[in-house]
Amino acid sequence: MKLEKTDLHNILEGCKRGDSDCQKLLFDKFFGKMLSICRRYLTDDEEAKDVTQESFILMFNKLEAYKGEGSFEGWLRRIVVNKAIDTFRKKKVKTYSIDEHDWSDVKDTTDSEDESIYNVIKPDVVIEHIQNLSPQYKTIFNLHVVEGYTHQQISDELKISVGTSKSNLSKARARLKMSLTKYLKKVNV
Repeated sequence: MKLEKTDLHNILEGCKRGDSDCQKLLFDKFFGKMLSICRRYLTDDEEAKDVTQESFILMFNKLEAYKGEGSFEGWLRRIVVNKAIDTFRKKKVKTYSIDEHDWSDVKDTTDSEDESIYNVIKPDVVIEHIQNLSPQYKTIFNLHVVEGYTHQQISDELKISVGTSKSNLSKARARLKMSLTKYLKKVNV
C-alpha cells in the first residue's frame, strides 16, 4: 500500500495528536522495511525486532521534530540505523580483530571481475551471505556500502579509528567475495 503525500501528512498529524489508529497505520506501513534495515546490523532476530520497536517509540516521541522537510521514511530510517548502531556499540564488540585467523594476506579487490560475482547471484543470496559476516564486518559493510557513511563517520559512530574502519571493510568485502565464490562453485557443480 503506497501512501500519498497528503495521506502520510494526515497520518503524521494524527500521530502528533496521539491518535492510536494513526500510530498503528504508520507502524504497519513502515515496520517491515525498518525491521529489514535493523536485521542488517543485528544478528539476533528478536533483538532486531526489539530495536525496531524501540525505534518506533523513539520516533513517536520525537515526531514533533519532523517538519516535513525531506522524506519521512529517510528520517525514520536514520532513527532505526542510529538505534541499531547504539545497540551494536553497547555490546562492546571487539573492534580491532574479529577473527583469530590473520586476514592481512587478503587483499581488497573491487575490479570488474569481482563485480560480476554480484551480478549473477540473486540479491537475497547476497544478503544472506552479508548476514553471515561477523557483527563488526557486517556493521561496517552496511554503514559504508548500504547507508553511504564515510570511514570518518563510521569511526565517529563506532568509536574506532578510520584505519580500523577501512581495514574491516576491506576484510568484509574479501570474506563476502570468498563466501559467494564458494557458493557459486557449490551451485554450479
